[in-house]
Amino acid sequence: MRQNSFASATVEIHRDQRVISSGLYRVVRHPMYAAALVLFSGMPLLLGSYWSLLAIPPAFAGLAARLLDEEKHLTRDLPGYAEYRRKVRYRLLPGPW
Repeated sequence: MRQNSFASATVEIHRDQRVISSGLYRVVRHPMYAAALVLFSGMPLLLGSYWSLLAIPPAFAGLAARLLDEEKHLTRDLPGYAEYRRKVRYRLLPGPW
């Protein structure tokens, strides 16, 4: 939140919003979602609830769907986001995606 004060649960563009491309946003376009994946994966292991690991694929699918929808919205409505996408290739993890 310190690097990107525009982050919120609702995908919306504010009048004074700008593309954040420093810090973790230099490496991946959605570092908060990447952290959520670590949390989704680590919590069942931490609690010893191995059956809960079955929830990870659906959680990842839901997060990926939201991420793709958000990127469409930002590319269309946030000036500079299309250029940012060209510079920062990876969405969540450098290399795979």
